[in-house]
Amino acid sequence: MPNIKTAPKMDELNIDNLRTIAADILVEAKKQGADQVETGISIGEGLSVNARLGEVETIEFHKDQGVGVTVYQGQKKGSASSTKMDAASIKEMVSAACSIARYAEDDPYSGLPDKESLAVNFQDLSLSHPWQLSAEQAIEQAIECEDAARSYDAKITNSEGASIQTFAGTRVLANSLGFNHGYHATRHSMSCSVIGELNDAMQRDYWYTVARKAADLDAARKVGEMASERTIKRLGARAISTRKSPVMFAAEVSSGLIGHFISAIRGGNLYRKSSFLMDSIGQQVFPSFVNIYEQPHLLQGMGSATYDAEGVATSPRNIIDSGVVQGYVLSSYSARKLGMESTANAGGVHNLTVQAGDLDTQQMLREMGTGLLVTELIGQGVNTLTGDYSRGAAGYWVDKGEIQYPVEEITIAGNLKDIYQSIVAVGNDVDLRGNIRTGSILVGEMTIAGS
Repeated sequence: MPNIKTAPKMDELNIDNLRTIAADILVEAKKQGADQVETGISIGEGLSVNARLGEVETIEFHKDQGVGVTVYQGQKKGSASSTKMDAASIKEMVSAACSIARYAEDDPYSGLPDKESLAVNFQDLSLSHPWQLSAEQAIEQAIECEDAARSYDAKITNSEGASIQTFAGTRVLANSLGFNHGYHATRHSMSCSVIGELNDAMQRDYWYTVARKAADLDAARKVGEMASERTIKRLGARAISTRKSPVMFAAEVSSGLIGHFISAIRGGNLYRKSSFLMDSIGQQVFPSFVNIYEQPHLLQGMGSATYDAEGVATSPRNIIDSGVVQGYVLSSYSARKLGMESTANAGGVHNLTVQAGDLDTQQMLREMGTGLLVTELIGQGVNTLTGDYSRGAAGYWVDKGEIQYPVEEITIAGNLKDIYQSIVAVGNDVDLRGNIRTGSILVGEMTIAGS
């Protein structure tokens, strides 16, 4: 490996250098007997600051790097990883992967993606916007955020703090089919969490903002005030009696409801036959007004990518069209297991979007009339095999389209097949902070277990 004499310094690890290292790994793996090889290299650095009660709690500067390799010897697979990139460490890592492959069982579905599916066009998706933020500036913003929260209302009596985080990273992916590409990406965030008290009862809530570009973050004061406003609204929460009623999932928790659908059509669950949506292509799973699609090439999107974790080219596609399932979420491996083709979803979906309706949050509440607005979900009570859904929840009881009082210590339950079919409306109050982009979702009826 002539190009790597000593471990390179992180400052020297630009994309060209990383691509050179990746190419050398492929050569070394071939030399050690691999038929096919894939390698991924990532480096990153960032700053994290936490402040609480007006004082700095932690300041962390972090730099990390890692390299992994997967080799195939016939239909046997072996993988290994390292945090070092000097020649000796890479040779040792490749040797470990090849050794694992020799002892592995044959798997007829293993191997690299089909060469024809690999990305060849690499659109600039504007994912990298480094934030030249000093520790002093980060401290100032974190304290400003928390101060805004603590001074919002006298009922805010304590704080879990405010945090600022900024991260910039570079990733390169290469394989023995000729693919070798890298890109830069950034992620910046700010969050705040406070505690309120009323009549010896306490409540906690939070708010956060996240973006590729620091200029797109909400102002520090706004984040703090939102955290306090949400906390104050929860004071005086009570349980309600067991009943059936409409349930509206607020935009910030609706993504979880859609995430369960994606899990059910994910290749791994399908080929293991552990999904309640087996053989669902062509089936009406949602009402006809529901459309769900991927938008992988949105500029600055949190889930944007020109290719997936295997290098397979991404493209916009419909997953739900007029309520009907159009396709699954597949990697190359799961696609082969199912006798299908990769959907470029190795590593997950890309800016999954639920088409917004016409109603804003208040109009959605009026559409519901009387029912439960859920703003927090607790626990993991979802069975992907059966679709049974049961989770702890908190939120607000709504009557005649108006919030009446906060609610806690309840459980909402149903079966996801019924829940999806019972969706009445999707709001236009879309939460853009994550990889699943959806507004609030109104379900016609669910069981609420209370006091």
